[in-house]
Amino acid sequence: MSFRIRGLAAEQFTHLFELTDAELAAHGAMRRSVNYGAPCRISLTDAEPGEELILVNYQHHSVASPYRMSFAVLVRQGEQTFDAVDAVPTQLRRRTLAVRGFDDKGMMTGAELIEGIWLEEAIARQFADPAAQYLHIHFAAPGCYAAKVERA
Repeated sequence: MSFRIRGLAAEQFTHLFELTDAELAAHGAMRRSVNYGAPCRISLTDAEPGEELILVNYQHHSVASPYRMSFAVLVRQGEQTFDAVDAVPTQLRRRTLAVRGFDDKGMMTGAELIEGIWLEEAIARQFADPAAQYLHIHFAAPGCYAAKVERA
């Protein structure tokens, strides 16, 4: 079964990089200079130590169900949105992940914890349920949103 992984749309964050720190704070966001490979949710690549990212709350599951969700995400300026069929970015391969399936009403159809090297198998298991319309991948330890998976 083919699948498509997508990062967040870059254009929805572009304006944040033009704001002052006070203006960012009014949006519940802040600049972060990272000292580790922080995961950009747009490109699905890791930032280099010292790079500046914006940390912002993002509603990644905007549905009318009990599973409506938002969490902090890091985004890097000038990135292109990752969007690929049957390809897993290195960023996801290196981490422990939670993979959650959802139906067309935003209700959870399944969930599992996996090492990123096994992501394709988890996607196949989740999509074996015909009710699963899309998947969300989260970084397991902090619980934050990583990417969306759709049937291709």
